[in-house]
Amino acid sequence: MMFNHDDPILELTDEQSWKLLANTKHGRIVLSAAGETDIFPINYLVHDGVLLMRSAPGTKLAEVTINDKVVFETDGITSDEAWSVVVKGTARVLQSGEEIARAESFGLKTWVPTLKDFYIEVKPERISGRHFNLGEQPERM
Repeated sequence: MMFNHDDPILELTDEQSWKLLANTKHGRIVLSAAGETDIFPINYLVHDGVLLMRSAPGTKLAEVTINDKVVFETDGITSDEAWSVVVKGTARVLQSGEEIARAESFGLKTWVPTLKDFYIEVKPERISGRHFNLGEQPERM
């Protein structure tokens, strides 16, 4: 992906943000329920304009069912540049056998060797991305 290196911070287009999302496998999902906010590292994949994740029973799954509004973030860093993409949307646990079978056909593997029998789908409502040229703070004039 080519970026203008004159400006140290560049707002990404939706298309650029989606491309980065599609080519990354790990991120963080932010969930809120009962006045508590939690953040979880999670692996995911992008398919047909949604994010798909797997989960075991527990806090993450319970919070998605209580409050479907979520924030998801993924990023990448090299020696001289970085980027970050944030998705705000709604999440739901896939319920029907047909939805689950379809999700399983995409081959999303678990990140750690634990049983994760539930699929969470995040439908983006807003996406934003930024690209950063890394470097030292400039001298004051």
